[in-house]
Amino acid sequence: MINKELLRMVVGFRRFRERFFAEENSVYTRLASSGQSPKTLMIACSDSRVDPAILFSTSPGDIFVVRNVANLVPPFESSIGFHGVSAAIEFAVVNLQVENIVVLGHRQCGGIRSLFQPENIKAGGFVAQWMTIADEAKKAVLATAKTQDVDTLCRECERASIVISLKNLRSFPFIETAIRDRNLQLLGVYFDLEDGHLSAYDNASDSFQDIQVT
Repeated sequence: MINKELLRMVVGFRRFRERFFAEENSVYTRLASSGQSPKTLMIACSDSRVDPAILFSTSPGDIFVVRNVANLVPPFESSIGFHGVSAAIEFAVVNLQVENIVVLGHRQCGGIRSLFQPENIKAGGFVAQWMTIADEAKKAVLATAKTQDVDTLCRECERASIVISLKNLRSFPFIETAIRDRNLQLLGVYFDLEDGHLSAYDNASDSFQDIQVT
């Protein structure tokens, strides 16, 4: 017997079909025949409250999305292994030739909070290991912190980790090549889901500036 949550998703899929497959020359008809050509790679968090397609009101085919815990980018590694995030980044840059890479961070990130409250995750587990990518951001925040309030530290680290991910993106040789040869743009954006504000990282001032949307 189908459970209520799955039934709700099936009903949602029916509405999706009615919206995108009802017309003869639908969006998906065009995407299926011509393939995808998104201009932007979005690296976002897996948090269910921060869906880039909903947040930016995009249409199918507009953005190529990679989602993981805390929207982190690992540094480039040449070792053999299962590098899922790196593989997606490579595909977007090398194969799809995206023009922009956006690292989208957000308020109330559980992954970032685990850096300050490690008891909330499995010791020695996958999340704990993954979050070591953001250790540099945590250390930077603690080095300049004027408070021990966890919420404040998390907010600062959520932003700082975006900067670390932008730095890690530049460690990929094919990204440096794309920046040099075709002006690939790297952007850091922070969504405060508590007040609905959006800000962007400004490299010149090393700070996040509010994006005016009205």
